[in-house]
Amino acid sequence: MVAVGGLALVAAVDAAAAATGLAPGLPLADARALVPGLRVRPADPAGDAAALARLADWCGRYTPWTAVETGDAGNGAGIWLDATGCAHLFGGEAALLADLVARLGRLGHGARAAFADTPGAAWAVARFMTESGDGLVVAPGGARAALAPLPVAALRLPPAAAEGLARLGLGRVGDLYPLPRAALVRRFGTAPALRLDQALGRADEPISPRAPVAPHRAALAFAEPVIHGDGLAAGLGRLLAALCRRLDAEQLGARRLELTLYRVDGSLARAAVGTGRPNRDSHALARLFADRLDRLDPGFGVEAMALAAARVEPLTALQLVLAGDSAARDGEIAPLIDRLGNRLGFDRVVRFAARESHLPERAVRRLPAAAEPAAPAVWRLVPPRPLRLFVRPERVEATALLPDHPPALFRWRARLHRVARAEGPERIAAEWWRADGPARDYFRVEDEAGARFWLYREGPVAWFLHGLFG
Repeated sequence: MVAVGGLALVAAVDAAAAATGLAPGLPLADARALVPGLRVRPADPAGDAAALARLADWCGRYTPWTAVETGDAGNGAGIWLDATGCAHLFGGEAALLADLVARLGRLGHGARAAFADTPGAAWAVARFMTESGDGLVVAPGGARAALAPLPVAALRLPPAAAEGLARLGLGRVGDLYPLPRAALVRRFGTAPALRLDQALGRADEPISPRAPVAPHRAALAFAEPVIHGDGLAAGLGRLLAALCRRLDAEQLGARRLELTLYRVDGSLARAAVGTGRPNRDSHALARLFADRLDRLDPGFGVEAMALAAARVEPLTALQLVLAGDSAARDGEIAPLIDRLGNRLGFDRVVRFAARESHLPERAVRRLPAAAEPAAPAVWRLVPPRPLRLFVRPERVEATALLPDHPPALFRWRARLHRVARAEGPERIAAEWWRADGPARDYFRVEDEAGARFWLYREGPVAWFLHGLFG
């Protein structure tokens, strides 16, 4: 039930209500007069849209290309599926339709479905040539003959345009075939001609998929629902092997993989992993999924699963050899980055790259460990630097015997340190194009207790502690 201008109207009916003569658009008072004791519920457009979106995601078990199509109260709503290249996995188009309608029925949904060359022809045939629980496949090139006997409303025309055509005796789609386009457009606007051309394939009808379609995807359907983790791991292994073979043939490596589990109750479970470098090693990728797979709930069982490479990058055989040599030299750093990145987030695992500055706080920059450097890092030969560098140098009180000498003693955090040994000064200035204050004279000093510090003097008397050795 939906309220329009203070008048309550029937928004949708179930099969039992339709059998009594009720239909969408009927005033609620009239419906109650026809069917005393009628049970009604408020319409929930937002909830309906969310449910339809979830159903479109569930249809991803047949094809990754799905889109939601919303209609008015009379035509209901539907889902577009582009099964190009996918139907053979289910035994053909007719078998795919039969399986789709049957599974929707078990989920409590009545459905009309059709396959055709164009979205417009499939829409018309599904709504005007099939009954709930049926599926119809329009043979290639057969859209013109299939559409001819259907009412013009099958072209998704506005109600006013459909009624106007019917009043002139043009009640069937086939009646429009011989009409001159100029006269049709002049009398009824561009909608009838455009919709007819789209349905017959003479004009394109772009439809955007609900989610970006990954060009590299593998899917697996189980004969019986799987509820154990070992079965899911075995299925994932088969998907990874198939996907990595495709990536190998195209000299590509995966940077992000997305796994989708299709449960028997129509719900989905998803998991995703990323890699720091392009990778097509199925065993290494399976290890990255291990933690994610353990946390996925199979519910009452998983009837299908799909794995998509959402992001890929070139990875040649030569790169694999070089990557293997590099990994051996770096102690398998790439797998470590992958494990840490998937556990903590790749933006939280960082590395340091050189930057053109002599000032210690600007000499390096933090980059995501998985990011490629814009240019090879150039590290300069510099005197020893402390392992711990303060984010901001801390002011200290220091005393030097002569203006250019290292400090003889300094006080830091209320503790007095007497210097036993010192090295320096090392003068460091800011970049010539920046005015960041005077040059700094750095000293490496060691106090009588053996602790080592990195101090600098800025100007004649201002002393700062910038880092600690050891």
